[in-house]
Amino acid sequence: MKIVDLSQNNTLLNQFLVELRDINMQRDSMRFRRNVERIGEIMAYEISRDLPFRHVDIQTPLGVSHTCIPAVQPVIATILRAGLPLHQGFLNYFDKAENAFVSAYRKYIDENNFDIHIEYIAAPQIENKILILTDPMLATGSSMELAYQALLTKGEPSHIHVASVIASRQAVEHIKKTLPEDKTTVWCAAIDPAINEHSYIIPGLGDAGDLCFGEKE
Repeated sequence: MKIVDLSQNNTLLNQFLVELRDINMQRDSMRFRRNVERIGEIMAYEISRDLPFRHVDIQTPLGVSHTCIPAVQPVIATILRAGLPLHQGFLNYFDKAENAFVSAYRKYIDENNFDIHIEYIAAPQIENKILILTDPMLATGSSMELAYQALLTKGEPSHIHVASVIASRQAVEHIKKTLPEDKTTVWCAAIDPAINEHSYIIPGLGDAGDLCFGEKE
């Protein structure tokens, strides 16, 4: 399984990531959402390198241009609600893609223990299609695993790209154990070292859903 940590290269992505983490800049929810969206756009560009391409001849006013374009469009799947800005970033670039949505939430047993529940799924058929699974925060990896299992009711994808803004090392290891090794690629803007007793990524950035859309009860 290929694991890509985009923060290992010095690019503009790191500036967007710094602004997401900065506790003072997090007060601006519109900027927070836009930075998540920007990272989605960058990830879409990077993932596009791995897609199959086909040759096309394009007639211009002065001649014929020979180039290559993607041969297929992926299915972009998102875990609600925090995943919406990241999804939009991907959709800005893969503008002909099909879309899937999975509602997953933490049902707390007590202060430190919870189960992940899948409540809702809306998805096209994904049989033999390239699937991009997006979730801004990959803390334990359990939500991503359950979302993938739910989407298998719509078919078996030919390849899975897992895309996250920040993942913990624990989550990456969980994905390596639970998703198909031979056809999964994990893309992260950053991989952080740990999670705390509440399963939040450390140092992370906090609750991405609340920072995007406001606190929930």
